[in-house]
Amino acid sequence: MAFWKKLFGRKKQKEQVAEAWEEIDYDRENVDFGDSEQRNRYITGCLEQLDEASREVSQLTGEYSLVTSYLTDIEEIEALPEEEKEQLEGIARRLRTVEEECERYRDKKNRMNDADYYRMRKQEDEIQTGIEKLKECEGYGELVRQDLQRLDRERHAYEYRRGELEMMMNNFRGMSVVILTAFIICMVLLLILQFAFEMDARVGYLLAVGVVAVAETVLMLRFIDSEKELRRVQGATARLIQLQNKVKIRYVNNNNLHDYLRIKYSTESSAALEGLWKQYQQEKEERKEFAEAEAKTEFYQKQLVAKLGNYRVTAPDRWIGQTAAILDKREMVEIRHELILRRQALRKQLDYNNQVGENARKEIMDIVKRYPAYGPEILAMVDKYERISSHHA
Repeated sequence: MAFWKKLFGRKKQKEQVAEAWEEIDYDRENVDFGDSEQRNRYITGCLEQLDEASREVSQLTGEYSLVTSYLTDIEEIEALPEEEKEQLEGIARRLRTVEEECERYRDKKNRMNDADYYRMRKQEDEIQTGIEKLKECEGYGELVRQDLQRLDRERHAYEYRRGELEMMMNNFRGMSVVILTAFIICMVLLLILQFAFEMDARVGYLLAVGVVAVAETVLMLRFIDSEKELRRVQGATARLIQLQNKVKIRYVNNNNLHDYLRIKYSTESSAALEGLWKQYQQEKEERKEFAEAEAKTEFYQKQLVAKLGNYRVTAPDRWIGQTAAILDKREMVEIRHELILRRQALRKQLDYNNQVGENARKEIMDIVKRYPAYGPEILAMVDKYERISSHHA
């Protein structure tokens, strides 16, 4: 029981850390907007967030449109009149029959199941790119995770030191009050000794004043040193938070991309996909022997493409390898489900980056509103950023 508690406890803690890394912090407490360097650094950080989010959105939009077109094709095919659908299914059925004849040849030496083979064949032109992207995601994700862990440790260390310094400064204030109170009491006693008992208290006055002067000077110097260090710690914390925000965006985008690639290629890792890719290449070489049998499918494939070309199907060629989906509603449902998952993964990335960009814009405009004296300067920085971005676009 203790083992399971420990296991699930770690999992929950890991999920909480991941969620925290996804959140973008805007901490102005440690930023002095009257300081042009700190102000420009903070605004530049917001603009960099906006730029990275915009670039991600631009890259994701094309893939999102492609997946959407797949789903639109499914809707078009399913909405065909019964007569047209029967004709299409007739072509698909004949094509499927020829394909099954080819499969019987392949079964003699088949070491790879057909589902994996056809899936790899559909994605053949992009598998190697997918493997490289997955490797890059896995390697980069580990580096980013290490960076975030290191930044978390540094941030906690700064926060702990800030608490220590604030406590020390409070202690110095308290000690100063105690010394002054003691000094006043001592002076009252010396006055009593001098005037009530007619004693010579000059030495006492000198000692009391000297001790208080030395003590207060030491405390003041210690307090000034602590205050300087506190400002340094606060500045370092502000810079660290901005750096964390940049790394968090990269962490989330990399995780989302990794999830999307695993859904797209139906794999758990680059190693698994690479192994399947090598197996496919070997299988492909063996199947060259049956090229003549496979050539028989070309006629029906052309018929299928021509038939689909009569409808509002954006890419008829893509359905050549999807005859099972045309003939079996369950197969079509599975394809739609996969496409929906892919689109949801893309939408998640788009929504996240749009939100990051919107939050960065709102943060900049709120700063302009709160600090109108620096508004023209900040808006000029935004205008320059937008001109540069439009030029690169």
